[in-house]
Amino acid sequence: MNVIQIKETCLYFHNLEDARAFYHTRLGLPVIGEVAGQHIFFRAGSSVLLCFNPAASGVKDSPPAHDGSGRYHFAFEVPAAEYEAHKSELQQKGITITACVSWPNGLESFYFNDPAGHVLEIVPAGLWD
Repeated sequence: MNVIQIKETCLYFHNLEDARAFYHTRLGLPVIGEVAGQHIFFRAGSSVLLCFNPAASGVKDSPPAHDGSGRYHFAFEVPAAEYEAHKSELQQKGITITACVSWPNGLESFYFNDPAGHVLEIVPAGLWD
């Protein structure tokens, strides 16, 4: 396999309007597709964030049924020079930073939650280089 990147990340929301209000309205991710009550998709840089209603996605035939529960985790990468500005912007929007971690390479990342309790992280470019 010659993997270039992870193109899609999937989260599950029983209330897709909560997903829209957070990811589109608060974080500013563009909506690129949706079917009411079933799913809503957001553009996140060159990736796609999929938010599915597990009651609908867990019983369909195509694509294969999938669902999940619990608190998922993923990270958004931002330009290193804009890291602090993104942190400030989220705090100004009333989003609580739940943790900051200093990594061995000297870079820092921070964590926060979405309305479904998923654990999100902002990392500066270069964290994994």
